[in-house]
Amino acid sequence: MVSESAGRFAGGVLSVLLIVTILLGGIALRQWTWQKTKHVRFQHDIVNGFYWGSETLAEGRELSPEAPDSWPALFRGYFALYDRVKREAYENDYQLDYPPLRLLAMSIWTKEVRTEFPTMDDGHPERVKPLLHVNLLCELVSAVAFFFLVRLWVQRASGSTGSRFWRHVSTERRAWICGLTAASVAWLEPSMILDAHGWPQWDAWILPFYLFAALAASTKRWFWCGALLAAGAMFKGQLLFVAPFFVLWPVWQNRWTHALRLLAGFATTAALLVWPWIVRTPAAWISVLIVASVSSFVILKRRLPHAGVWIAGLTALTAFLAGAFAGGDFAWLQIGFLYGSEHYPFLFISSCYNLPSLLDHIGWSLTSPLWSHELGSRDIAITPKWTLRLLYLVLLALAALGAARHARNRDTRGLIAIAMPWLVMFAVLGQMHERYLMWGAVLSSVALGVSVRLSAIHFVISVASTAMIAHVMLIDKKLDATLGVINFLHNVRPYASILVLGCVAIWLWQALSTRLPALQRHPKESSVENVPELSLQLNAE
Repeated sequence: MVSESAGRFAGGVLSVLLIVTILLGGIALRQWTWQKTKHVRFQHDIVNGFYWGSETLAEGRELSPEAPDSWPALFRGYFALYDRVKREAYENDYQLDYPPLRLLAMSIWTKEVRTEFPTMDDGHPERVKPLLHVNLLCELVSAVAFFFLVRLWVQRASGSTGSRFWRHVSTERRAWICGLTAASVAWLEPSMILDAHGWPQWDAWILPFYLFAALAASTKRWFWCGALLAAGAMFKGQLLFVAPFFVLWPVWQNRWTHALRLLAGFATTAALLVWPWIVRTPAAWISVLIVASVSSFVILKRRLPHAGVWIAGLTALTAFLAGAFAGGDFAWLQIGFLYGSEHYPFLFISSCYNLPSLLDHIGWSLTSPLWSHELGSRDIAITPKWTLRLLYLVLLALAALGAARHARNRDTRGLIAIAMPWLVMFAVLGQMHERYLMWGAVLSSVALGVSVRLSAIHFVISVASTAMIAHVMLIDKKLDATLGVINFLHNVRPYASILVLGCVAIWLWQALSTRLPALQRHPKESSVENVPELSLQLNAE
């Protein structure tokens, strides 16, 4: 008894030491990356963020001359900047493509820099440290989310394992090991580190939102899933490309109220974040108050389940309708989301290993018609742009089908389905930047909770993502010492594209497959289909 307790204590101490070592090693690796990429750093994104933060401050000073450097002045400039950019843009070329929360973050960062260095005229790298700290925090929170997400799905898998290695390991311990392994690999993901601390960019900001949204969906907290997706999209609009995955997930399960609760959470959070723009007139305020009061009375009187969710959703929907018909301002939507999706009319940007890159290699363009027909006074054309978008929606629906099926069967390959949207988005959509595979590379770390073979695919995707980011950083500076590497990465692009597409195809097959993986436990008496749906046995919402 004593020796067993001592063994558990020693194992716990070693686990803590290992976690601390990985944590500190990851921090040191990020600091080393920042120092070693000084001569190939992509300065444009830093300068761009600092420029628009400065524009926010300038607008605030103009609107608040009595207190030009105060926080109220900053927020007045923040709420007015979209209108000014839209008003002054030439032929709808806004230049600004920041969603509201990213613009706010850059404005706050710029204010702090300007306070300390009033004469600074650009974003000097040494003053980017606060943004790097935000990147670090988001990466750390993402690793924590990975642990809980993988642990949950592995813990809820049913039956006995078919793997010799796991056969004598308890379910709880196996879940902890898989969770910690996936979190550690995600924490040390090289493409994320290079993107966030070498480039640097702010792509890591949406990872915690997506991962915790996935965790909320896995535990049937659909309102909070939608709320997290809306909040994350206000930092990076690319999150909207994969958000329909979570709507389709409960739809495939024929649980329409779950999908509606998700949409209610999304609408409520989005409305709260853009409220100063959409509810600006007395008529809008009156409309919102009337609907909120009436819906509260009716829903509470009937004692409907999740009453707060429906009241919040109806109020948010009314706020958007009131904004559309009663003097609301949607410049934030046009500039922060729609403009960015149409800003680059190319099959791919810079250096991408994906299907659009291969299509470009054979001479296709984003908007060249594949088929056209004249119908009266209008021409109807099918272009690669919309063909690829339709293909993406089909694959996204299949990924959601896989998630719904595996959630019902308590199959760990639900994790594969959760990572699938980011991989498919980069693989088939046009107008992708090379950095966007980073999200798929990080999310594919969940493979370590499913099977060794899929884990190997994760590392292939990780290498490809890192190579693309490094390629663009090297191209931007074109140092003599790196010309050979640049040429090599350029020449392997078609072959790397085929490799990445092959990996994504295998990933999709596994997301849809019903065959038991190595880490999945075999059923004993009842069939897998009869096992209750994945749950934490906690009350949802």
